[in-house]
Amino acid sequence: MESFWLLNRKNIQNQLNENVKTQVCIIGGGITGIATALYLSEAGYKVTILEKESLGGKVTGHTTGKITAQHGLIYHYLCDKYGIEFARKYYEANTKAISDIEYYINKYNIECDFEHKDNYIYTLDKEEILKIEEEEKALKHMGIKTETTKKVNLPFKIELAIKLDNQAQFNSIKYIDGITNILLKNGVKIYTNTECKGIEKQDYGYICRTNDRKVEAEYVVIATQYPFINIPGFYFSKMYQSSSYLIAVRTKKELPEGMFINIQAPIFSLRTAITNQGERILIVCGMDHKTGEKVDENSTYKVLENKVKEWYDDAEILCKWSARDCITLDKIPYIGDFSKTMPNVYVATGFNKWGMTSSHVAGKIISDKIQEKNNEYEEIFKATRLHPIENSGEFKNMVTDSFKSLVKDRIKKHTRNIDGINNDTAAIVEINGQKVGIYKDINGKIYGVKPVCTHLGCILKWNNADKTWDCHCHGSRFSYTGENINNPAQKNLTVIDIDKI
Repeated sequence: MESFWLLNRKNIQNQLNENVKTQVCIIGGGITGIATALYLSEAGYKVTILEKESLGGKVTGHTTGKITAQHGLIYHYLCDKYGIEFARKYYEANTKAISDIEYYINKYNIECDFEHKDNYIYTLDKEEILKIEEEEKALKHMGIKTETTKKVNLPFKIELAIKLDNQAQFNSIKYIDGITNILLKNGVKIYTNTECKGIEKQDYGYICRTNDRKVEAEYVVIATQYPFINIPGFYFSKMYQSSSYLIAVRTKKELPEGMFINIQAPIFSLRTAITNQGERILIVCGMDHKTGEKVDENSTYKVLENKVKEWYDDAEILCKWSARDCITLDKIPYIGDFSKTMPNVYVATGFNKWGMTSSHVAGKIISDKIQEKNNEYEEIFKATRLHPIENSGEFKNMVTDSFKSLVKDRIKKHTRNIDGINNDTAAIVEINGQKVGIYKDINGKIYGVKPVCTHLGCILKWNNADKTWDCHCHGSRFSYTGENINNPAQKNLTVIDIDKI
């Protein structure tokens, strides 16, 4: 299941094989790390990027590629919770990010299918109309031009939509590949297939260690989507990961003009995209759930496929893939100082599925902090803020889920046996008192792993849509062979040979 954006993509292969000294070490080569490196390299800083796998190969390469300041019905919430001025600055920061992206695309002639599109948030439910109207009212109080409408060129009827003009969409991978070429010309050192295992404080700064090499830096930026350092920071207690599913669709029928997302579950997000052959196709995203919940093909990809075929009876599914993002308890990203006890270490995380603009907001704030410049939006996204725990309901749910996975699931008896597991699925069984995660492939071959997350020890759940072992506590994911796929875990699962138990 390969992402549309990653099809036929050529990756940089340049593993770190020497010790390096630099001013800034950026850990993570997705759009956030790349954007931060761009701002800093243009300011004359010596920058090094460490990427565990390929540039943009995780979150950036699995996004919808929407570039918008309209992050769901966010502005009524922000106005009500923090005031009109706070909400206005959130809007301005993300709108400035759109301008920055377009500026660099034009400056460096980056071919990435950038297009201005109007963005629509709609509802199919009459009882949800009030939420749309409240959002419009909030935006107008902020001085933002917007409008509501019932007329959208979707293949189904809606009750009401709120429209924000002049937003944008692009091919996220073509964009960061274009920026990467500029970074290399600016002297930025980029190392792929190079995982940072830890950060150590020194008198002169920090050492970022890989397996057998080190990078010495004055400043460190953690741009790994989910911070891989637990303490200090405690970001695992302030956000969770959410999974979504996407399909790329070909149809001969007219496609909608604009970007669209509804407000009631199940969520469906739509946009068009352009193939390398110049054909316009449809990207549909949806079926969100907290990472680690038990799902299968029928509750994810099949729902999207069936819905699309309701809209377009000639729909052809070209590819499908899944995505993950960090969701904060107060709906605002964490950007800035990683912890008060680790000066000159910065973090960018918790983008709530709106990473294309949030990445550039983060890059600008962090680069300004390193340059000791004032940034008027810094306080909005302050990573060391305490008020996220004010969302007591979400916080309680996170604590309950973690307790269940750490304690209850550990002592839970698993009565299934290997013979009871169907081919192409998995389950946890007990063999001689030991919990074993068993996956049978389509031919019945058995793969055994210790089903305990290598992050903080939560019991894993099987995702039968992607054929992965997922952590319900903090969102780490592993292949059925035990390979670590997603942060915050760094280590692979222990592989178990059932014949030796």
